[in-house]
Amino acid sequence: MNDIVSGLTQAVRLIATLDANLVEISLRSLQVTLSATVIASALGLPLGAWLAVSRFRLRRVVIATLNALMGLPPVVVGLIVYVMLSRSGPLGVLGLLFTPTAMIIAQVIIITPIIASIAHQAIRELWADYHDLLISLHTTRAQRVATLLWDSRRALLTASLAGFGRAIGEVGAIMIVGGNIDHATRVLTTAIALETAKGDFAMALALGFVLIGLALAINLALHVLSGTERGSRW
Repeated sequence: MNDIVSGLTQAVRLIATLDANLVEISLRSLQVTLSATVIASALGLPLGAWLAVSRFRLRRVVIATLNALMGLPPVVVGLIVYVMLSRSGPLGVLGLLFTPTAMIIAQVIIITPIIASIAHQAIRELWADYHDLLISLHTTRAQRVATLLWDSRRALLTASLAGFGRAIGEVGAIMIVGGNIDHATRVLTTAIALETAKGDFAMALALGFVLIGLALAINLALHVLSGTERGSRW
């Protein structure tokens, strides 16, 4: 209990004084996570919509595989990305290992199936309502996907936020590909792991409270900007 109180007190002190290290790793956490969420949403949302409106022989297999990939082990993803970006790997010439870019790549791989799967579930129900109308208008598949994406945009926000929540709490994969290098790739989650390993539980808890507060702030800000809290939509 004392550690929790000490951690909360230290978190308030760090925020109130705008601690330079805290600001740096918090901004880096947001940079990596928001970038990964935007890229994964750009890939996952159209994929989910396309699976909802398309019919092909292996569709069920693709959907089942996509759902299974929601539980993709982050450490395995980190290892694969590490091998690909290492000097002996096929993309080693790019020099991306132990950079924020490598961390973004790992997070995109982890959260894209989550966003796509949730988007598919949401759009599949809307497609059942829109099917006859869009077919009668002789729309192309691209037009159907675009219409469904637009009309389900508030539901799809939940899919993106789920991906964001998964990404901002990720530690295993980004520890492997980022290396937790001070002033370079250290983020809140890897800093928490470091402080815990050092036995400084108060600082680890302080960083944890900051991480939770940051995640809540981003979620609330997006809900306010999207207008989901108006009327009976909340």
